Parts: sequence; C-alpha cells; structure tokens
Amino acid sequence: MPKIVVPLTDIRIKSLKPKEARYFVADGNGLVLEVMTSGSKIWRFRHSLHGRRQPLLTIGDYSAVSLQDARERTRKYAEIVAKGVSPVADAKKDRGALKRLDTVKMFAEEWYLIELATKSPEYQRTVRRVLEKDVYPAIGNKPLEDVTPGDVLAICDEIKKRGAPKMALTTRNVIKRLFEYAVARQLATINPAQAVVARFVATQSSRTRVLSPEEIGTVLRSIHTSDIRRTHKLALHLLVLTMTRKSELTEAEWSEFFLDEAVWRIPAARMKKSREHWVYLPTQAVSMLRELQSLAASERYVFPSSYGRGDKPIAKSTLNQAVRALSLDVQHFVLHDFRRTASTHLHEMGLSSDAIEKALAHEIKGIKGVYNRAQYADERRRILQVWADFVDGQIANVASQIAH
Repeated sequence: MPKIVVPLTDIRIKSLKPKEARYFVADGNGLVLEVMTSGSKIWRFRHSLHGRRQPLLTIGDYSAVSLQDARERTRKYAEIVAKGVSPVADAKKDRGALKRLDTVKMFAEEWYLIELATKSPEYQRTVRRVLEKDVYPAIGNKPLEDVTPGDVLAICDEIKKRGAPKMALTTRNVIKRLFEYAVARQLATINPAQAVVARFVATQSSRTRVLSPEEIGTVLRSIHTSDIRRTHKLALHLLVLTMTRKSELTEAEWSEFFLDEAVWRIPAARMKKSREHWVYLPTQAVSMLRELQSLAASERYVFPSSYGRGDKPIAKSTLNQAVRALSLDVQHFVLHDFRRTASTHLHEMGLSSDAIEKALAHEIKGIKGVYNRAQYADERRRILQVWADFVDGQIANVASQIAH
C-alpha cells in the first residue's frame, strides 16, 4: 500500500528543526522540503523523465518561496515533464525572476543554494557561518562589482582581531570561491579575494588558546545541561578528562578498554606517532565508560554512528557540531584546545613535566628522551585523577555561581 503523504502547512514547516544530517519532508506531487543542517529549508522537485529518475530540481528557499508558490511551480514543472521536456531551464528562469542577483548577499544565497547542495553538511554549515557572521554584515549590500581586495582584507583583519586567524583564512577562501562563480556567470569581472594572498591572511602557526578554570566549568556545565545526546555529552567530557585527540576517542573500540584495571590501550595504528599509548583512566572516566556500556548500540565502537548498524564510529565532525549547537559564553576555541588547556594547568600545579608529556602521548625531546625509557605509569595515573578532580571542581564552582 503506497505511503500516504500529509500535505505540509506553514506551522509544521516552521517547527521543523535541523538534524545531524539533512532530511526531506514531502508535500506531495513531487514537492519536497529539504531541511539543511544549517537550518535552511529549501524546496525541491522530484521527477522522472523518460522513465529515469532525475536529479532533484531546486525551486528555492522557503524564506523566499512560499508554500503556495512552491506548489504552483511544482504543478507547472509537472506539466512540462508530462510533455517529455526537462523543467530545468524553466526552474532556473523562475529563480532568476525571483530576485535580482546584483548584491553580494543576493548572489551568495543563490550560489549557496545551487553550488553547495552536494557538499557535506559540515562544509555547508561552515560556509553559512562565514556568510552570516562576517561577510553579509560587511559587504552584503554591496554590488558585486564594487567589492575590492581591500574589503576582503578588512573582513579578514577583523576576524583575526578575535583571535581566529584560521577562520580568517577560511573566510577569504569562501569569498574567493563565491567570486569565481560570479565571474563564470559574468556577473563580476574580477575576483577581489584572488588578490589577497593566503599567507598574508594566516599561517599554519600553532594556536595558543587555553581555557581558564571558569571557562572549563562553563563549557562542561553547558554541555551537560544541554539537550544534545547523552552519549555525545559523555564523549565531550571524556575528551577533556583523558587528554586524548578527538579521533583517538571517537574511533575508540570496546576491545581497547580494561575498565577493571582502569586502563585504555590505544593501538599504535590509531596514534599520531604510530606508537601504542596507554591512558590511565581516572575514576570519573571509568564511571562514564560503564554508563556508555549500558547504552551501547554497538559491540565494537564506543561511539557508533547513528546511521547504519553500529558498524562504524561517529563522524569526525560530530562533536564539533554538538559544541557549535550550544550557545556558549566562551570566546572562540576548538576541541583540540582541551589538550593544551590540560597541559597548561597541570604544569602550573607543579606536576612532572615528563609525565604530563607522556600522558599527552608527546615525544620527550633530546638526550633525555632517548635514554629515559620510563613510562611514568604511577605518576600518569595520579596526574589524570588530579586533572579529573580539578575539572569537577570547576563545574561545581560555575554551578554554585549560577545558583547564587
């Protein structure tokens, strides 16, 4: 029996929330609404021509094309298809008639809709953030032809002032791709971002971001009081406590854990330096892992993907997406900063530098590293317990401040 499609309403459309992956909601007669991970909602038309399924046809963004208009266009395109003709040209004409593309924002929205439809959800989200946070406020209302290399450089400089040089470089690259498309469409004659040399925007120099004790408490309390999945909350907390790299945690397998001994043995194949690494788990981490065992959806992976049957781990971007979804009152940081943060605070506590470096799976440099074969097991176990207790203290401090 064919599935009954319940027609959409504006109330239902507005209630649709973004998920980890984009998804479709059908209205009927080939009209579907695609809800992007960024929150954007785009009308598409499903159809077959000469017995073959065709790529989805873009009608337009819900913010610009009403439900009634989308249905009317669907009816028109269906009539064209019934005559054995592709409706692609008509759809492009309709989108062009919808709005003039003579400003950066107008053109960028069309570019995003058409060119990024097949890109990954993570890339779409990054581009959307770049456009709305930095590009539109600065040059969104400017005609394409009036944008200069100086405008692009000014945007990048403002981003660097926030302490985010890599985001400045990402923004320059997004503008560059946007104008490549504009030049190809003959709506611009030059690419202003092309003249802004990448190495003058940002280099690959190491980051120096370290979270303060209060920021540690704020981040983790925000994570645990949010509505993100329990397994993701535990993953983010474990990332802090174990001082491991993100991929080492997200790809972890149950066979690596010996919880009775409070040890996690990460095989060499999964380590950056191709050497086996042991993590001496604090009591808090063991408790979290036992909870994860009770929630286990996979016999193999600690953090299995929700897509499939637990035969692969969550995507590398999953934890980043979970953090971005939170409204954190913390200046720009990335998850990798947790490792630097742990190292900095542990050193300030006067704990063994060599043991801290070993706990981070860092190589001890020089002659000392060559001749010192000790793995500092007892000291590393103490260090991670001290760190876990310190983190607990910061969460409690923030909770207490909020309560009062």
